[in-house]
Parts: sequence; C-alpha cells; structure tokens
Amino acid sequence: MSLSTTDRSLLDPAIRRLNALRPLSSAARASLEYAMLEGVQHAGANEDLVSEGDPVDSVRIVLSGWLCRYKMLEDGRRQIVNFILPGESCDAHVFLLSTMDHTIGALTPVVFAEVKRARFDSLLAADRSLAEAFLCETLVNNAVQREWAVNLGRRVALERVAHLFCEIFERLRPVGMVDGNSCAMPVTQMDLADATGLSVVHLNRTLQELRASGLIVLRDRTLVIKDLDALKDVALFSPGYLQVYRGGRERG
Repeated sequence: MSLSTTDRSLLDPAIRRLNALRPLSSAARASLEYAMLEGVQHAGANEDLVSEGDPVDSVRIVLSGWLCRYKMLEDGRRQIVNFILPGESCDAHVFLLSTMDHTIGALTPVVFAEVKRARFDSLLAADRSLAEAFLCETLVNNAVQREWAVNLGRRVALERVAHLFCEIFERLRPVGMVDGNSCAMPVTQMDLADATGLSVVHLNRTLQELRASGLIVLRDRTLVIKDLDALKDVALFSPGYLQVYRGGRERG
C-alpha cells in the first residue's frame, strides 16, 4: 500500500507530534500510517466522540480539527479539562480501563483515525520507538493536567488565559501549525471560559486586557501573539512540562 501526497498531508500532524516526543523508526512510521488510514472517520462540530461511562476499545488520533475533554455537572455546568489538538491522541492507553470517566467532544469539524485495541497493541509490541512515543504522550498529557490544575487553583484570570494561549501555541508548534507568531484559535469565548474556570463576562474582560496591553490579537478564529516572551512572563509560563524534544534523529 502506497501513500499519496494527500494521505501523507492528512497524517503528518500525528507523525510529527510523536516523532517530536521520540524519534520513530521508519518501520514504525509506515505501520502507524497504514493503521490510521484504515480507520479515518469524521465528526461534526459539537458532536461527542465518546461519552462518560461508555466502554472503550480503541484509540482515537486527531488528524485535523479541535476537540475537548469535559465533565458536566448535574445542573448543566461544563468544565473543559483539556483541549485535544491536531496530532494528539484521545488517551493512547484509555482502553486499559473499563469505561470513560469524561466526555470527548468536537469543538470544530474533525477528522480522526480510530485504531482498535488489538491493532494498536500489535503496533506497540512490534516497535519500541512507537511504544515509547505513545507512552511519552501519555506522560505529557498527565503533566498538562497538572499544569491546568495549577492554572485553576493558583493563577489569577490574566495569568490563566495567557498561560492557556502560550500552551496552545507551543503544542501546535511541533506539528507545523503555527505561522510565525500566529496560530488557529477556532474556539468560542464560552469554550475558553469553561477551560479557564471563568464566567464569559470575566473572560471577555481578560481578553480585552491582553489586547490593550499589546500582547495579543484575537480575530477571525486566529490568535496573533505580538510578544511571546512578554506573554510568557505574564503567564508565568515555562514550556518544560510539554517535553518536546526538538531536532531528534530518526531511528533506522
């Protein structure tokens, strides 16, 4: 099976993401590409891919579009506990548990690859570099969740929103989805409020403060960071927890 240019373009974010965490062998890349292509699926905006309490028997890898993990309270309030960006998986090892403890929903139209557990297990068993890459991704996801806990528990509103923007920018960079100092930001103010634990009114005021400070421009579903170093200072942001190894050599 040969991959067309279109196929490779679709799969590129996932391959680049994993390869940034651990250099993949040529065989691992080829095996994963074929497995992903066989399981390509689509979902519309505001559609849930899997709900809290559902059984899980597969791994979903995002190829394009944005999703979120979220929890709902009985009174309808939503807490977004993380965004899932192009190239990232929806928990590579979640099928080891019996059911989902949160819901994964699409914020935009998405394309994703669904790889069944048996196929995924065989891929990891066949190549150590791939197993290490997915394990690294799981560990990074854990680190991101810890950072989000600090965001909600200790950072003030301005720091929370600035930190979220810095993190998204740095997570999109390894998959080639930043353009200079700008990146996509295809989420609503309600989404941002639910991710930062703020009311929409407070979130809007915070965005206005960041704009007035000359740090960002947020328009037409695009975030422009005017001064990344200054935004990181405001956010008390250090990217070390994202554990992205730049410039690694591919294994043979």
